[in-house]
Amino acid sequence: MSKSHAIAQHVPYLRRYARALTGSQSSGDSYVAATLEALVREPGVVDVVENPRVALFRLFSAIWNSVAVNETADRIVNLRPPERHLGQISAMPRQAFLLVSVEAFSEQDAATILDVDRQTLQNLVEESGRELAAQIASDILIIEDEVLIALDLEHLVESLGHRSIGIARTRSEAIALAKAKPPGLILADIQLADGSSGLEAVNDLLTTFEVPVIFITAYPERYLTGERPEPAFLISKPYQASTVSALVSQALFFERNAVQRKKRATG
Repeated sequence: MSKSHAIAQHVPYLRRYARALTGSQSSGDSYVAATLEALVREPGVVDVVENPRVALFRLFSAIWNSVAVNETADRIVNLRPPERHLGQISAMPRQAFLLVSVEAFSEQDAATILDVDRQTLQNLVEESGRELAAQIASDILIIEDEVLIALDLEHLVESLGHRSIGIARTRSEAIALAKAKPPGLILADIQLADGSSGLEAVNDLLTTFEVPVIFITAYPERYLTGERPEPAFLISKPYQASTVSALVSQALFFERNAVQRKKRATG
């Protein structure tokens, strides 16, 4: 297998991680683009012999964690990073948490990616858990046509301290539930029972209010190309409970900070 092919097969999942880390498609994809451009300029910067996935994510993390890159982002492939909602001390735990919980890296591989030892990685994950536990509970709308999956998601979010405002199986049901009680977060399957699209249902809802959205799909690669507007938060089917927990907390983390910024701006 060529080096380029070994790297290319992991790029969609690097996009998923980058979007979850930054909270947006554009910012996440910009960091991925910077990573790939660095790889083109200096092919030897990544050793793909043993584990190309770890090598690619490690290069990305080096760029993301570089203060110099973040400060001069607009001069580097028009990179526009999000505001650093938390300082670097808080950003590292979130990286550790997402690498382990969403991307399913082993603790050792995640430690290698972040260039820390395994004990430090474990401490970072624990710190992130404490940070995410402080999130404010939210009302969650579940858009999912498979009954067992929907009930499982409902049980999961309620076990995290959130409230389910209902389960919608179709686009029209989702709109009706959201009108009755606007949610604080939406969990949406992309393909619904009546043949409609969860993406379309969410787009209808977002014309009347802003809310973080996490999409669920059995085909994540289709929505991680960077070629069109795509979800910032994406869960693969079959999913792990830890993945849902991580992305719900991460999405609410960005929403909470956005609200705080608006209050400061208008205060």
